[in-house]
Formats: sequence, structure tokens, C-alpha cells
Amino acid sequence: MPTTPRLKRIAALGARFLTVGAISTLIEIGTFNLLYLALGWDVVAAKITASLIALINAYFGNRQWTFRDRDRRRRWVELVLFTVVNAVCTAVGAVIVGAGVWVAAMTLGREPGPVAVNVVNLVSIAVVVVMRFGFYHYVVFRSPTPVVRG
Repeated sequence: MPTTPRLKRIAALGARFLTVGAISTLIEIGTFNLLYLALGWDVVAAKITASLIALINAYFGNRQWTFRDRDRRRRWVELVLFTVVNAVCTAVGAVIVGAGVWVAAMTLGREPGPVAVNVVNLVSIAVVVVMRFGFYHYVVFRSPTPVVRG
């Protein structure tokens, strides 16, 4: 199957995005488990806090490496878009974790253990990764707008 230059660019972009995302995910999972298991935080509060901490790595990794060749609009505009996109994504992840833990509790007839909670957390991360890639690619770190010459 022949690959087009555009497909190769998207694959390379996706690989860089997933690398930054993998590092951010390790930060998020480690922080989540520290807050939830070691410090006894509520799962939703732990999820939101862990996501926010991991976003620091995600912003710099994606801006400086994944989307380094993209349009450089004013930094504050980019940061506002990044913050809004990630507020939505963090909320979606928190809802998935909250609902997933509730469903697990109803199914099990008791509070779910750390393994079930972490499975739910990983599902939320997978859903949010797809959302973030789309938002980062098309909104936050958009491609340069072609100049039309007349």
C-alpha cells in the first residue's frame, strides 16, 4: 500500500504526539495513584489534579516538539486555547472516572478496588487522548494558513 507524503506527515506527527502523551500519561497515572492511594483523595479530585499537573508537560512537549513547525500565534492566545481545550478534556476525563467508578460500585455491590479504579482511569485517558489530538491538531497548534495571492 503506497503512502502519501501527507499520510507520512500525519504518522510522524501522531508518533511525536503519542510520545509526549505517554510521558504525560505516566505523570498523570503516578500523580493520580499518589493522591488516591497514598493520600486518600477522592477519585474525581485526584483525577482533575493529576490531569492538570500532566498538562504542564503536555503543553511544552507539544509546543516545542510535536507541533514545532506550526503557526506561532500570540502566546497568550495559544495558552487560552490550550487551557480551554484541556478544561473540556479534563472535565470529560473526570466524568468518565466518576461514572465508571460508580458503575463499578453498582456492578460489584461494593466500592471498587485500586485495579478497577485504574482501569476506569486508563479508559478515560484513552478517550481524552483522541479528543486532545484533534483539538491540538486543528485548533490549538493549527497549521499555517496558506496565503492566497491574487
